[in-house]
Amino acid sequence: MDESRLIFNFDRYPYLTKTPGIGGSIRHEPEDFLVVEVPAYLPSGEGEHLYVFIEKKKLTTREVFEHISQNMRIPEKLIGVAGLKDKHALTRQWISFPARYEDRLPQLEELEGVRILETELHRNKLGVGHLRGNRFEIIVRDVAPNALELSMSVIERLTHLGVPNYYGPQRFGLHGRNPLRGYELVTRGKGRGRPWLKKFLIGSLQSLLFNDWLALRLERGLYDRVVKGDIAKKHATRGEFIVEDPELENPRAAALEISATGPLHGRKYFEARDEARQIEDEILAAYGLERGQFKARKGARRPIRFPLQEAGVEEVAGGIKIKFFLPKGAYATSLLREVMKKNPEDSTLGEEDLRAEV
Repeated sequence: MDESRLIFNFDRYPYLTKTPGIGGSIRHEPEDFLVVEVPAYLPSGEGEHLYVFIEKKKLTTREVFEHISQNMRIPEKLIGVAGLKDKHALTRQWISFPARYEDRLPQLEELEGVRILETELHRNKLGVGHLRGNRFEIIVRDVAPNALELSMSVIERLTHLGVPNYYGPQRFGLHGRNPLRGYELVTRGKGRGRPWLKKFLIGSLQSLLFNDWLALRLERGLYDRVVKGDIAKKHATRGEFIVEDPELENPRAAALEISATGPLHGRKYFEARDEARQIEDEILAAYGLERGQFKARKGARRPIRFPLQEAGVEEVAGGIKIKFFLPKGAYATSLLREVMKKNPEDSTLGEEDLRAEV
């Protein structure tokens, strides 16, 4: 087994669009990367939990979480967040804790980089995944002279075809080596380490296999098509179904109403059949793996693409600004790499990232 294949490298995956990239770089300043959480619901105005909408800069969500727990003395199990937000950005998100601690709220702004924007009551604690997605405003600097024209061309194409739903670099750890560690766990036995860490590392391997599956489908012209045995997802309702008649379903795939889904192998998930399963088996065979080796993780399916919404591009001093909305589970890096035609991130970023997923 060639171990280099198990080290994440964003540059090895094909692009969907053929337009030349604008190049450039991101994150010159935190304000260049604005992320605003879009909740699944708004607080009702009554209840036993206080919802706090905060703005944070140069802080991970975990650092805010720990400040609330340790400095405000609120038990960690009582604190709720919908998702993690990146440190290298200006981000806005909801956090909740019991309203009986409201008198301690001023201490939250004692953490440098935090600003309280809004508070409201609600009946339940904010839960992981209780969000619709995130809105982004990202400035790319040091770009090509015709960056606006190129960006608009790519955005138009992605709006029509959807954005390749690759997992971004932040999923794979420093220098992209987490899939290699996950591979060692599933092929050589239990190993040492905490159970949560083992699951995390195996999850990184799941993600690498998914990216390979997406790349293979794209290379074979099956990005915006379904084949017999695919598990397809309806974008409007998020429902899934097995494709029995590709000829019947492919007009819906061409219209971005449905998309094929790829496997995150585990102990229980909706398994593909026929031609679709054979494509998945090719990826597993390339690594000498079998489905049964992933029983330590719950399985799932992930769409090959996601619809691009609320997208726009404008020129700003020193570069261009790209605005868009991502559903939870999607990575901003997947869109940016299509525009820039390069890996937007470097290897120095931590685990909390720009996805709308936890």
